[in-house]
Amino acid sequence: MIKINLLLTRKEKKKVGVKKEFVVLILSVGVLLLLLIGLHWKMGKENDRILAQIAETKKEIAHYKALALEVTKAKEAQKTLQDKLNIINSLTKGKETPVRILDGISVDKPDKLHLESMKKEGSKLGIEGIAMDDETIVQFMTNLKRSNLFKSVDLIVSEQVELSKIKLKKFILACEIVSL
Repeated sequence: MIKINLLLTRKEKKKVGVKKEFVVLILSVGVLLLLLIGLHWKMGKENDRILAQIAETKKEIAHYKALALEVTKAKEAQKTLQDKLNIINSLTKGKETPVRILDGISVDKPDKLHLESMKKEGSKLGIEGIAMDDETIVQFMTNLKRSNLFKSVDLIVSEQVELSKIKLKKFILACEIVSL
């Protein structure tokens, strides 16, 4: 009789176990390689997205720098225009001030008084003239003080002079002009 051993022998069992382990190892390495390839592909896509985002951000920065430059130029132009407008306004105000002062002086000047010269330096006004007497000078000074055109009116010099054998009073006034 022939005996058939249906049970695997130990060597055969080991061979089958080694084959299984080798297949599992190869499958594991394959899965690992697939995972690494997938991860590398995903990282490449993420890198491309980040590089595109960086390029877009650089474009936006360049655009905003150009806008900032335009804003700076506009502010400089606005400042220049405002300076010109301020100069025009000051010239307009400066144009009215002498007219008002001369009008006020002509209204306040007594008949017995003659003005020889006026000198304006900043807000100071020097008035030189000749009057018949001291009372006329005092009346002129009082009128100037009441006119609200001057902060102060001071008599600097009052001296007697003789013109064509007539005794007259020569005077010099210093006035401070109120800013209008």
